[in-house]
Amino acid sequence: MIRQILGSAAVAVFSLAAPVLAQNSSNPVVIELYTSQGCSSCPPADALLSEYAQRDDVITLALHVDYWDYIGWADTFARPEHTQRQRGYAAAAHTRTIYTPQMILNGETHIVGNQPADLELALLDQQNKADQLDLTVERGDGVISGVVRNLGYQPSDEGLVVQLVRFIPEQAVEIRRGENAGKAITYTSVVTQMDVLGTWDGKDDLQINAQVSDEDAVVVLVQEANHGSVLAAARLR
Repeated sequence: MIRQILGSAAVAVFSLAAPVLAQNSSNPVVIELYTSQGCSSCPPADALLSEYAQRDDVITLALHVDYWDYIGWADTFARPEHTQRQRGYAAAAHTRTIYTPQMILNGETHIVGNQPADLELALLDQQNKADQLDLTVERGDGVISGVVRNLGYQPSDEGLVVQLVRFIPEQAVEIRRGENAGKAITYTSVVTQMDVLGTWDGKDDLQINAQVSDEDAVVVLVQEANHGSVLAAARLR
């Protein structure tokens, strides 16, 4: 059973465009999984995300939410900011429904997170879209630096947001209470912090500079404001 919170009578239904074989994007597809250690439907989605975590053509991010903590187990990775981000995506999709497990690809395609066939179709659909931005980043001496270039993106009044995401590549958790009591689950790509580095109007090339510790695994996202499309991303471990 999918765990849901309903803010309205209707449950949102999302459709997927039919994929084709050509792949026009060199940017990795960002897969955000909204999950919870207290959700009995989530372990298959967590395992599915782990299968994709080592692929070069995707960037996986697990955002643990806090709204199931009351049912017996407080998720050790949950952050209210993750719930807020998921609600922002729901608002952008004109629904107040949020649930776990949910996957959102490139900020655009919403699917149930434990359905492998749906994920692969959504992934192919995203890969078929031509790149609108080019992002190049590197790290060294506690700093990441890079540049974003416009490849044909039409700037909007809202602009673009550049975000730095810190994550734990892998960590096992023994769950002692709640719906998954007694299970030991290994989680991957666990988001621990998301920071806005700045905004960009999409016109002149944008220089990126940020301090990070040598131990941090990080992702840089360039996303349309107000929970819009993720147009470029890069992972640095």
